[in-house]
Formats: sequence, C-alpha cells, structure tokens
Amino acid sequence: MMKNNIKIERAIKGLTQEDLANKVSVSRQTINAMEANKYVPSTVLALKIARVFGKPVEEIFILEKND
Repeated sequence: MMKNNIKIERAIKGLTQEDLANKVSVSRQTINAMEANKYVPSTVLALKIARVFGKPVEEIFILEKND
C-alpha cells in the first residue's frame, strides 16, 4: 500500500483538488481518489504531481513499511 501527502501539499500551495487536477490533466475525482488512498497513480502522474509541488516524488508518495 502507498500513502501520500497530496492533501497537505495542496493546502501548503493553496490549491483546490480542481486546481491540481487541471495542472496534471486528470479529473478532480482522480485527485480525490488518490487523497483517499483509493487510487494508486501511474509513475507519470506521480512525477507530474511531484513537479507541481516542487518536491521529489518520494516526499509526496510513501510506501508503507511492509512493502
């Protein structure tokens, strides 16, 4: 399982789910599903999201200890 800090990073940047969705060319529902840990993004999408936040991908997406 993979967790993420998308919601926290969005709050820091002052972005809505819709804002982030538009920046990475996905639906707001996709952002919502990722924040709820119900959807694991592709590598390309994970890299795009990390780029929006200006951080390495591993600071946004975190593997759980037993993975």
